Amino acid sequence: MSDAPASRLRVAIVDDEPLARAVLREYLAPMADVEIIAECANGFEAVKVVSEAHPDLLFLDVQMPKLDGFEVLELVGRDVAVVFVTAYDQYALRAFEVHAVDYLLKPFSPERLTEALARARERLRRGERLPIDALTADARPQSREAGRILVRDGSRVHVLALEKIDYVQAQDDYVCFRCEGKDYLKDQTLAQVEASLNPARFVRIHRSFLLNLDRLARVETDERENRFAVLSDGHRLPVSRSGYTRLNTRL
Repeated sequence: MSDAPASRLRVAIVDDEPLARAVLREYLAPMADVEIIAECANGFEAVKVVSEAHPDLLFLDVQMPKLDGFEVLELVGRDVAVVFVTAYDQYALRAFEVHAVDYLLKPFSPERLTEALARARERLRRGERLPIDALTADARPQSREAGRILVRDGSRVHVLALEKIDYVQAQDDYVCFRCEGKDYLKDQTLAQVEASLNPARFVRIHRSFLLNLDRLARVETDERENRFAVLSDGHRLPVSRSGYTRLNTRL
C-alpha cells in the first residue's frame, strides 16, 4: 500500500466482463494521476497481481465466477485498498453502507468515479483498513455457509473442499487446515472458521481443534482420563470436557 497516496495512484481493474473493464479504463484514461497497472478477468488473476505488482487500489467487481469479490477481499484485503464495483445486490449494498465502504453501483458516471477515487486516496492517506471479516460476513445472505476454504500462498490460491478437510487447528494468530495429508496456514481465528462452517459436519472438540465428524473413527480415554479423538488415518486429537459434550450431541 502506498505511503504517498497524493502521488500517482497505481490501480488494477478486476471484472469478468470485458465491457465493464473497458468503461473503467475509458473513465480513468484522462486522469494523469492514475496509472492502470493491470486488468484482471477473474479473482485468481487479482490475487496474483496484488502479490506480484502491489497496486495501491483495486476496482473489484462483486459478482464474478471462480472467486467472487468478497473471496478476493478475504485473500488480499490487508494488502491493498478496495473500491467495489457492483450491480444491485441488497446484501452487499447494505453491508457497504453499514461499514462505510465505498462502492460504484453499475452503471456509474465519471463524476461518481472521481468521488470514489478521492475517498480512496483519503483512506490511503489515513492508513485505514477495511473491516474484512465483518464486511464479508454481512455482505452475504445469512443462510450461506462456506462451501470451500480458500488459502492464499503468495500469488497462488489453494481451494480446499470441505469434505476433504480432516481438522482445523489454532496456531497462534493463524489456523492450520489439515487436508489430504498437507497443512495449509491461514491468517484467521478458529472462532471465525467455526462460524463459517456447518455445525453438523464440524465440531469444536477442544479450544484449539475443529474436527470433521466424517473423519472420526472413535474416542479413546487414557489412564489419566484424558480423552482423544482418533481419526480414520490414526491421528489423535485432544478432546476437552466441553468438547466431549458437544461431540456427544452430534453422534
